[in-house]
Amino acid sequence: MNNLERLKLEIQQSGFTDSELSIFLEESNLSPTVTYDTSSNESKRAILQTALSCLEAIANNPNYFKNMKIDDMTVSSFAESITNRIDQLERKLRSMTINQSETGSSTFMLFNR
Repeated sequence: MNNLERLKLEIQQSGFTDSELSIFLEESNLSPTVTYDTSSNESKRAILQTALSCLEAIANNPNYFKNMKIDDMTVSSFAESITNRIDQLERKLRSMTINQSETGSSTFMLFNR
């Protein structure tokens, strides 16, 4: 599975084309055609950051916030749902460790000379 396919799993049916998603990935310093590394915390963090950027782009589109009802979902439900998902991704990104040593422990430098 490449990075583009992994991003599509994260933001299913978002309405973005492959070229648009590729731009989002490249902005996160990921190549769309490179194989996704499941063991890398940095790759997972970059994919989640890219998904967050995609959802924020969707949230910036005022056409999704018109007064309309689709099936059993109202527009206000859509607005709440996307805001909740953005908040969830932001919390998840903040809680992920940035750097891990080979032993798996997290390091944080509070003071630097």
